[in-house]
Amino acid sequence: ESIMSRIRSFDYSQKNAVLVPVAALGVGGMLLYWLRSGRKIETIDVGDGWWGAGERPPKGKEDTSIRPFKIETSDKEIEDLHQRLDRFRFTPPVEGAAFHYGFNSSYLRKVVAYWRNQFDWRKQVEVLNKYPHFHTTIEGIDIHFIHVKPSYVPHGQAVRPLLMVHGWPGSFYEFYKIIPLLTEPAKHGLNEGDVVFEVICPSIPGYGFSEAPHQKEFDSIATARIFHKLMNRLGFKEYYLQGGDWGSRITTNMAQMLPQSVKGLHLNVVFITIDSLGKVIGTMLGAYVPWLVGYSREDARRLYPFIQKNIYDVLRETGYLHIQATKPDTAGCGLNDSPVGLAAYIMEKFSTWTDKSFLHKDDGGLESKYSLDELLTNVMIYWVTSSIVSSMRYYKENFSKDTRIHNRVGVYVPTGIAAFPQEIVHIPRVWAKDVYKNIITYTYMPRGGHFAAFEEPKLLAQDIMQFVRKVERL
Repeated sequence: ESIMSRIRSFDYSQKNAVLVPVAALGVGGMLLYWLRSGRKIETIDVGDGWWGAGERPPKGKEDTSIRPFKIETSDKEIEDLHQRLDRFRFTPPVEGAAFHYGFNSSYLRKVVAYWRNQFDWRKQVEVLNKYPHFHTTIEGIDIHFIHVKPSYVPHGQAVRPLLMVHGWPGSFYEFYKIIPLLTEPAKHGLNEGDVVFEVICPSIPGYGFSEAPHQKEFDSIATARIFHKLMNRLGFKEYYLQGGDWGSRITTNMAQMLPQSVKGLHLNVVFITIDSLGKVIGTMLGAYVPWLVGYSREDARRLYPFIQKNIYDVLRETGYLHIQATKPDTAGCGLNDSPVGLAAYIMEKFSTWTDKSFLHKDDGGLESKYSLDELLTNVMIYWVTSSIVSSMRYYKENFSKDTRIHNRVGVYVPTGIAAFPQEIVHIPRVWAKDVYKNIITYTYMPRGGHFAAFEEPKLLAQDIMQFVRKVERL
């Protein structure tokens, strides 16, 4: 009996030796799960705003209607433009200048001659009106947007809403070549029958046909809130987002603000600052042992020589940014008064931001990627709406505040990044992960620059579809 009692006691203690740790692990796991599930992801405060002239009307008295809109022109508008073009004062360039001094004035003379004698603004207005345009008033200002639905949807096929946001000095017109690829992919040889979109492209307030804010401090966070309100007003509870340039910042803010509304975020440029010792050391080591700091061979090829590509080239291309972030109205006055000055200022960006090597070409390489009709249509959107000054002010409103919040608040929604080789700066995936915590796709695009949808619509459409397909399978 004594022996049997010891055996039973031994068995009991052995069971305890196993059960107690297992129970502790179970309780600990439940506690950890409870702590994690109870911890909220940090988000940007939604807030509210009023950007209209005068005082905000009482709640419930604001106009929330969605109104059809049509772009129109007139003889008077075209005559005024022609008279100003006729008064163009030519300044000869220095020999061998190409685009090193900015827009080459000899090539500008050709552009002005085409604009005055061959460009048909009435025809381009018809092109712009081929998609449905709308206005709706949000926070006191009229927001312009186009909303394009597929003409045919197979039975049982889900149509996914996609908000696409432009930047500066672009416009909603940048998306005209990619919209049919996304709304009717099979018709355009993409054969992506399982992914079909309806596309909403708003104009940032102060750009084109969206009313300019009447109050100070209208920034990307205010824009993000307004675009969420726009999507809700259109009846969407969940939607995909896509953006480049300012559109990247705005859609990122949207994902940081209301992640529950964003099914996925696709970007063709991301903005990450080198503000940590780790990144500084990483850039130093990356030139010699890129794999050690998480760079791929392609990252190393695009990043180095670092001083040339990330300091000298960036400084050369961002002089406009300092002007617009400090005193935009001064330079803006001249651009708003002179169509030739406006065209040179805007179109120069479509040269070197599309391909850095275009700096060495007398025509800036512009017509190798775009037509003059396309480039001048984008310029005309700024000209006929007198929106160049308000678009430039957007820089001052954003850079006059502490911008660290954009990188401090993480993005946890599924994210896709298309890294184009001619983009102004290259951001490796390992850097992007500091902010974008859930990167589903990161694609090294084979060609293309800053204006991806305008320049390489098919490549961008394919990457968006690949991203969304992966998100939908999760």
